[in-house]
Amino acid sequence: MKAILAALLAAVPAQDASVKMGTLAPEGSPWHNILRDLSEDWKKATSARAQFRIFPGGVQGDEPDMVRKMRVGQLHAAALTGVGLSEIAPEIMALQMPMLIQSYEELDYVLEKMASRLERILESKGFKVLHWGDAGWVTFFGQKAIVTPDDLRAQKLFVWNSGTVEVAVWKDAGVQAVPLPATEIHTGLKSGLINAFSTTPLAALSFQWFGSARHMTDLKWAPLVGATVITTKRWNQLPESARSPLLEAARKAGERFKAETRKLGDDAVDVMKKHGLAVHAVPEDARAEWEKVARAAYPKIMGSSIPAAILDEVEKHRDDFRAARKGAK
Repeated sequence: MKAILAALLAAVPAQDASVKMGTLAPEGSPWHNILRDLSEDWKKATSARAQFRIFPGGVQGDEPDMVRKMRVGQLHAAALTGVGLSEIAPEIMALQMPMLIQSYEELDYVLEKMASRLERILESKGFKVLHWGDAGWVTFFGQKAIVTPDDLRAQKLFVWNSGTVEVAVWKDAGVQAVPLPATEIHTGLKSGLINAFSTTPLAALSFQWFGSARHMTDLKWAPLVGATVITTKRWNQLPESARSPLLEAARKAGERFKAETRKLGDDAVDVMKKHGLAVHAVPEDARAEWEKVARAAYPKIMGSSIPAAILDEVEKHRDDFRAARKGAK
């Protein structure tokens, strides 16, 4: 593959293959390492003349900041979670509605069915998907145990700074939501501005947020869907003959990303438990309460930006998968 890429790009000027990429992933984290490896593949393909620069750890700002910078050309690409992707295309949120999808198998099936449609939506907004990924299951971390929705209502919950809808959703559920950039979670936990947040175990470990909130809820609130995207403007500036192999290299990196992060997500819980994390099981009656809170939030999350047909499609594919799985038993 690298030999083919090198042949295709041998005559490409360095500036034609340069990509500036932002990510919240800390330097040395699994996400950053995979992006770094992808960068090396692209550099080798252009005989080290390509300028593939990664800006890790949120140095380019929060995800909404990175999306804004891509739109004005200050960045070309970014590795985004559903938060950043929904800044571009709110329809992405249909994949991570709370309590909707409950296994990686369901997520893979639904995304396989819907990826082309979602990629067309993103492309219509000026962004091309290099690869899809996910960062594990979002759950709750707090400075006190969170087992029921009432437990969460007693804490101050971080939400993304751009999340005006999220603030309203949690307000309706009786939860005090505090909007902040993700880069200020540490400070917020230390100062008492917030004392709970929702994220994946791997993110809690990678960013070391769990050190200030040592209680985790054993609940799959939602999958944290993500993708690495590049502006179509920058993509179209790359040599046409190079785009297909470059995309193939990115997709292979995405498969590795998915496999590694899922395994590391499971490992992260064990690591954090060894450093004082308490994991709290959610009994069935409490799970029913969470599902009621989740479903009540759907209309406001969808608002006028997420067509009901998109959510219906996600649910249909999920139900088809569950029916096939049940029939195979």
